[in-house]
Amino acid sequence: MTAEVMAQEETQTGAEVVVEGDVQPKESLDESKPKTVEKSSSYKEESNFLSDLKEFERKALNEFKSKLEEAILGNSLFEKAELKKEASTVAEEKKEDAEESVEAVKEEEKKVEEEKDVSLWGVPLLPSKGTEGTDVVLLKFLRAREFKVNDAFEMLKKTLKWRKEAKIDSVVDEDFGSDLASAAYMNGVDHEGHPVCYNIFGVFESEELYQKAFGTEEKRSEFLRWRCQLMEKGIQKLNLKPGGASSLLQINDLKNSPGPSKKELRAATKQTVAMLQDNYPEMVAKNIFINVPFWYYALNALLSPFLTQRTKSKFVVARPAKVTETLAKYIPIEEIPVHYGGFKRENDSEFSTQDASVSELTLKAGSTATIEIPALEVGNTLCWDLTVLGWEVSYKEEFVPNDEGSYTVIVQKGKKMGSQEGPIRNSFRNNEAGKVILTIENTTNKKKRVMYRYKTNNNSF
Repeated sequence: MTAEVMAQEETQTGAEVVVEGDVQPKESLDESKPKTVEKSSSYKEESNFLSDLKEFERKALNEFKSKLEEAILGNSLFEKAELKKEASTVAEEKKEDAEESVEAVKEEEKKVEEEKDVSLWGVPLLPSKGTEGTDVVLLKFLRAREFKVNDAFEMLKKTLKWRKEAKIDSVVDEDFGSDLASAAYMNGVDHEGHPVCYNIFGVFESEELYQKAFGTEEKRSEFLRWRCQLMEKGIQKLNLKPGGASSLLQINDLKNSPGPSKKELRAATKQTVAMLQDNYPEMVAKNIFINVPFWYYALNALLSPFLTQRTKSKFVVARPAKVTETLAKYIPIEEIPVHYGGFKRENDSEFSTQDASVSELTLKAGSTATIEIPALEVGNTLCWDLTVLGWEVSYKEEFVPNDEGSYTVIVQKGKKMGSQEGPIRNSFRNNEAGKVILTIENTTNKKKRVMYRYKTNNNSF
């Protein structure tokens, strides 16, 4: 049996929502009530609080700290042969006379003393210093090696050696030009506060940029160094303390990306994966691949043997039709760039982070919802953003005056919205009191998620 059902609820922003459709059980009707968008519970970063660790994890951490303390205080964190070689090299460079040679050795001995102040990503590693971030950093290495202390310790030593030899601490200040600026960038945060990094592989469709990045071994090495810089800049945005967001969310856009037939790209991808996995443990909360073409699965099979099971468990894959829906599980819609179906626009003059929060309603199959935005003061301008995940609905906008003798104004004619439609932004200046009504009709057999926000700009002086 069908009947007209009206579920009305004042939203957090003051808009009124009316839903019409089939009669549903009471608990199902609650889905149609507008609510502030909540964060996804589909993933959560593992706790770095000691009290939350399992007994074997705490034991491993304490053993790791003891081993590290001993190595740092005993000057054995770096290979002694390596230090002697450095001292010898410095001495040879300054062997104009015996006095300078002695000074060179003293200088190297001073370097050995400085190893006691060794740090990683700005966090001191000497456990007895007792900084909050030390446990957080060490737990990353332990988790990457399944809490096997010796393996984690060797991984840390190799990472420190690699950073020293490659001078990674200074890479953030290096200038790689503007060519690669469009290939990756940081933008916003996810529901859990993780900074989001977007990697745009489609820019390498340009043969000129492709050759600049991957044409020779030397250029691939420079590309890897640039990728390190991006990672280091992202880590600077992290909160390496218990309870803080201590990893990044990576979005990998494969739209128009060159396929795996490009051997230079394959080589660079393997090198990048190895470098990040070996030297940046647990720095990625999730790796989301969007606009995934069919060849991705072949590339994934190629790279899979080089990835740990833990790394692979963080992969999320979305075909082009599911991009916005997938991103919205992890990132607030107001933080998703508009070209990915979100509300975030560069240099947005209408909405800021302090403006109205986003509300959400669930539109059941075969039902219609109207969102009513009050416009009680004459001369104001109303602005709104709205999107329906997956669209395939009918949509229209109109202004209805409070005065029954006035005419309804069509703001946007009714139209069928396809699955690939982007978010809608529109505005309306009212010359009389009334309300703007946004109508969404879902004629499909699937429920739809509707997200929206609005604000009123007072134009009076």
